[in-house]
Order: sequence, then structure tokens, then C-alpha cells
Amino acid sequence: MAKTKTIYVCSECGTGNPAWLGRCPHCGEWNSMAQRESGSEERKPAGTTGRATKSVPLVSVIGEEEPRLPVPMVELERVLGGGLVLGSVVLLAGEPGIGKSTLALQLSMFLAAQVGPVLYASGEESARQVALRARRLGPIPENLYILAGPSAEGVVEQIDTLKPVVTVVDSIQSVRLESRPGAAGSMVQVRDSAAHITRAAKEAEMPLILVGHVTKSGAIAGPRVLEHIVDTVLYMEGDRYHAHRILRAVKNRFGSTNEVGVLEMTADGLLEVTNPSEAFLAERLVGAAGSAVAVTMEGTRPILVEVQALTSKAHPEMVRRTANGFDYRRLLLLTAVLSKRAGIPLGNHDVFVNVVGGMTLNEPAVDLALAAAIASSSEDRPLPADMAFIGEIGLSGEVRSVSQVERRVSEAMRLGFKSCMVPRSFGKRYERADGCEIIPVRSLREALKLAGES
Repeated sequence: MAKTKTIYVCSECGTGNPAWLGRCPHCGEWNSMAQRESGSEERKPAGTTGRATKSVPLVSVIGEEEPRLPVPMVELERVLGGGLVLGSVVLLAGEPGIGKSTLALQLSMFLAAQVGPVLYASGEESARQVALRARRLGPIPENLYILAGPSAEGVVEQIDTLKPVVTVVDSIQSVRLESRPGAAGSMVQVRDSAAHITRAAKEAEMPLILVGHVTKSGAIAGPRVLEHIVDTVLYMEGDRYHAHRILRAVKNRFGSTNEVGVLEMTADGLLEVTNPSEAFLAERLVGAAGSAVAVTMEGTRPILVEVQALTSKAHPEMVRRTANGFDYRRLLLLTAVLSKRAGIPLGNHDVFVNVVGGMTLNEPAVDLALAAAIASSSEDRPLPADMAFIGEIGLSGEVRSVSQVERRVSEAMRLGFKSCMVPRSFGKRYERADGCEIIPVRSLREALKLAGES
């Protein structure tokens, strides 16, 4: 019989040591070293099955098109790249209360009713709690199976027994692999549990959806390797106090990461928003100072969004700049350009900026709209209600060109806007579009002057 020896393994990072230590030398965690017996048999990595494998010609593996399972929403299908690929692993992350579990349960109910058996493994809610939530979303299909309080081994066992078309784990931070030390949610447990379940899903050629928590900084909780072992990473964004949710792909091995989906949280669950521009402009107050319409590109889709600005006089020692849905450093840059290049005194004024609808705007093409809104609020003069703004602003006050101006202008025309202010490089080529006046500008000062005269 092989000799065994005692080693001590950190429950947080998995580092081994022949002697017990009060603090792990690798991750610095206190009182995390647990005793383990080590024999002649080496520990297998999480997710391995020990079955023999052999190589096959790559050309014989798949045909011209990868088969996909349908999803119930066009917006979700857009972000996934056309549906759920067989054998793919999707990580759905977002803040608490944003709607991750609701979306995962809606998808499970649809697939169970249309395709085949679906396994929903819930580590945070009981079977009764999941059933109560499912009844609010619609009739519960017979092919939807619930596994409450699962271990990773239990999930794999149910995959082998039930052979579902899709498995959902809500959430991966609540699952524990019994053969590993540490509590659920620790670094070792999240990494090894995800690898163990992922291996079973890959072997069964079954889509796997992992719901993940995020930290206060917005990063996915647990080890970074969790994002590397999955095929697709989806983030659900938005203000939990607003109805709209933005579904964004930050990694996708089977589609583009440039697409976003717009959803709306209702009493009946998440519903897709087929026309986001109309939704974001629905409650716009026409004729109000400090309001402008920006045309942003989310992937290949142009979206019109209202940006609001409010300036108010303050003591120079207590001037504030506040941005909601917009990069704070970009706001500081624009206020400096407005003061220096456009002659608008903002040094003794508070500036508050808000993007309506819970959207987060990151591209520079919205600079011109935001600068126009700030100037409008400072002068208390409304901008034309039927004008949209497109353009990036440089440090010299110039209006620089942006990508896909034609598509942005077409979207504004479709929604009834009569004029679009664009960089001069675009206006030289297109003096006028059908039904929409193109106003080319070279500088921020010129743009504000023309907007005030319209």
C-alpha cells in the first residue's frame, strides 16, 4: 500500500505546503490552511473524467454552420450572435437585482416548452421560491426541472441522468465542489466548480448558462479565470430603479462583441425593446433648456438618446462636476473646452450631466450633444427640438469626424428629426439628405452659434 503524507492546502487559492502556516504565503489569507492526506494517486484537475480521448480531423467535426438553439427574444439573440451554440458556456453577470435570474428563468421556461428538458440549478433559492417566481412569468412547462441547493457533483450527476438540452446554474458563486476545500464562493471553489460543470457540458454538447455576481467595482466576483473558461460573457447593465436594461457582450467566441440588447423590466418579466430610440426619447420635454439629442452607435445599431445638463452658480471653492451615464473625466475635458474655446464661463458654476434612460455613453461621438446641452443650460436658451448632434470635440475646440455618420443620420431621419449637426468632413460630401438638413460645422464655437440661430 502506498504511503500517505499530510499536506496543508489553502482553501482560498489552493496553494499546498508541507507544514501548517497561520497565513497562506501565496494569497495572504489567515487561517485558511486545511489538512489533507496525499497518497500515491495524484489529484485530478477539476472537470476531468479520466476517459481516454483521441484526435480527429478538424474538417470532420463541424459543417459549414454551427447549429444553435433558439432564444425567446430578438434582443438576446442579437447579443449571442444568433442563439445558443451547442456545447457553449455563457456567463451572465450583473449587479444584484438587475434581472439576471429573471432572464435566465425566462430562457429556461421557453426552451423547456419549445425544445426539451431544461435543468435549472439554484443554489440561492429553494424550489418553492423559484416556482413562485416562475408562475409570475407564465405557465410552467413540464420539462423544466429544478435542483435546489446543488453541489457541483450533483449538477453533473443530473446532467448525466436527465440529459437536458440546457443547464442553468444560478449562481456559480453558490455552488460547492465537495472534493475541494473552502466555502462556496471562495476562489478555489468558483474556479474548480465552474471547470467541473463546464467539462460535463462540453462532453454532452449542451449549452450551459452560469449566472455570476459582480463586485462593488463592477468586475465579476471570483477568479479572473472564470471569464477565460467560458465562451461568452454577458453583462446586464442599467439602473435598478429604471425599467430599461442593457445586455452587452464583452466576450463572444461565436459572435460579435459590438452588439447590445435593450430590455425592459415589467411585472411579467423582461420584455425586449425593439425600438430603443423611441423608448429613450418618449418622455423628452420639448423646449427645455439643457436638453440635446445625441446619436450613439451600440455595435451596428444607431440609438438616439437624450442628454441633459444643468448648470448653477456656485462658490469657486465648492464647484462640483457630476456625471450620470457619462465618463466623468470626459465631462471635465468638455467643460474646460467650453470655457477656453467657446467663451462660456463655467469656472464658478456647478455642472450636472445625466443620460436619460439608464444608458451609459462611452463613445466620443456624443461630445457635441453634451457640450450643446451644457451651453444651452448656461445661457438658459433651448436648443431646436428637431435637431440631433453628432461629433467628437478636440482640445482645440474643433469638431472631429466619427464613424458611420450616414447610419446615424438615417436613424435621426427615421424618427422625424429635421436637422443633424455633423462634422464638416461629412457635410462636404453630403450637403443635404432627403428630408433632413445637414449642418456641417468645423468648431464648437460655430456649432453653438448655428444651434442658437436655428
